[in-house]
Amino acid sequence: MEITDQLLTEFKQRMKISHSIEDDNLKRLLSFSCDDIVQKCGQFDIEVNRRAKELVFERTRYAYNDALEFFNDNFASQITSLALELYTPESDEVNADETTI
Repeated sequence: MEITDQLLTEFKQRMKISHSIEDDNLKRLLSFSCDDIVQKCGQFDIEVNRRAKELVFERTRYAYNDALEFFNDNFASQITSLALELYTPESDEVNADETTI
């Protein structure tokens, strides 16, 4: 998932970061967070799904503040809820096809 400048700007506004010195690092953290949430919950469009965006931002905030080890426990219900929202029976079929080699 590509981290757009718009997404970076939204995250920086939320975090009240006004400088651009850390932009590359923030984009990297946002990318890692997107990948993690997709792996846990399934594919989503971050520009459309507000709940997914919120989780990506929260995970990135935890990563930025060196507290990532607390994210999964603190957001377990939101992660589960998003995974259930994004679940489709077709995703099970795709995963089953991928595991049978």
